Amino acid sequence: MLQSTMLAALGTTEIILIIVAILLLFGGKKIPELMRGLGKGMKEFKDGKDGVDSSTTTTDNTNKPQ
Repeated sequence: MLQSTMLAALGTTEIILIIVAILLLFGGKKIPELMRGLGKGMKEFKDGKDGVDSSTTTTDNTNKPQ
């Protein structure tokens, strides 16, 4: 309950300050790499949660009849 009210209390100025602080800490070039890694991690987590394995999604043409 407390966390949802804290997020609601963030205004535009606070969000801009947080973004500027992140830019100063990581730099503009590092942020896309961080977001890409976060996206890949979320995708892997979702696939793992759903029971999808990367070996089952790849196609194997060696066992198909010709």
